[in-house]
Amino acid sequence: MQFGLMTVSDITQDPTTGRTPSEAERIRAAVEIAKHAEEVGLDVFAIGEHHNPPFWSSSPTTTLAYIAAQTERLILSTSTTLITTNDPVKIAEDYAMLQHLSGGRMDLMMGRGNTGPVYPWFGKDIRQGLPLAIENYALLHKLWREDVVNWEGKFRTPLQGFTSTPRPLDGVAPFVWHGSIRTPEIAEQAAYYGDGFFANNIFWPAEHYQRLIGLYRQRWEHYGHGAPETAIVGLGGQAFMAKNSQDAVTQFRPYFDNAPVYGHGPSLEDFTEMTPLTVGSPQQVIDRYAGMRDLFGDYQRQLFLMDHAGLPLKTVLEQIDFLGGEVVPVLRKELAKNRPATVPDAPTHAAQVRATYGDGPSRQATPRANRGDNLSGPSPYADVPAPAGAAFGAGR
Repeated sequence: MQFGLMTVSDITQDPTTGRTPSEAERIRAAVEIAKHAEEVGLDVFAIGEHHNPPFWSSSPTTTLAYIAAQTERLILSTSTTLITTNDPVKIAEDYAMLQHLSGGRMDLMMGRGNTGPVYPWFGKDIRQGLPLAIENYALLHKLWREDVVNWEGKFRTPLQGFTSTPRPLDGVAPFVWHGSIRTPEIAEQAAYYGDGFFANNIFWPAEHYQRLIGLYRQRWEHYGHGAPETAIVGLGGQAFMAKNSQDAVTQFRPYFDNAPVYGHGPSLEDFTEMTPLTVGSPQQVIDRYAGMRDLFGDYQRQLFLMDHAGLPLKTVLEQIDFLGGEVVPVLRKELAKNRPATVPDAPTHAAQVRATYGDGPSRQATPRANRGDNLSGPSPYADVPAPAGAAFGAGR
């Protein structure tokens, strides 16, 4: 399993001091948080995408590439990439570039987003959210697997003889998770493509996510990808810890009560009972998350939201110390016990390359001299021989 952090990149006033950090502070803090996650042995750092205050993460690939240059093994991901309002062509190019710069230490999570006004800002209609998610991802999937793409849809201009560059590293597309809080159609989409499904698992009771994950596993089998237990599942989570559980409650309560997402609603006690938010000792967090397998089956990725609600950087780093030093080592052991051999490991670029090429060499895309178009002649790549009778070379 992979364990890590996810951030929604909020900039929130600290209710205990009345101070709100600047955008520059929060951007620098995110880099420190990611680097510290690697230092304590976590596997993944995932960042959200937003285009409005009070959030700062409008360009996840820029941030993740900067972090990749300062880390060695951390997997960089998103939580989420907006498949509805971004151009699939730009997603294909930007994330393939990140894949190269990080040496394959990346994947991404697709989502529709939860900020309604973002749609008209990018010329889209929120009432078309699901059709946009379906069509845009179909194009993105194609762009990463075919060197030359002809395509026509409803929501963007057609493509004729288009090549997305750079081609994916080693000829293997980045692994994709489809993230959802409430939408069964997204679980269906993930299953159709044989991609991962990430259940946010933060705001709703377990029964809700059991239904979504159960649907995904059923449809995974329906589409011929294997038995339900071979599906690739990720879960969100939240925790706040102190050596003494009552100290954790006392320290976290003002942040919870004033959080922009769930503040001024259910009490902390009610919310922790209804959702996976766990406020207490490290052992309480271990006990709670060791039980996730009983609720959702064996899964591959567990991400924790820890830098939200105005918590100062010093506190967040202390929480990461608890997570990496006391919680995750135990969870790795607990969740590995009696894990069936049929359950796949968490996806990595290296594993995907092996699955594609075995012991043979991977693709190293080598362009031909620029013609200015791909509408005539052989493939634009010298490493791809043109099959007999074909106008273009066969792209991966």
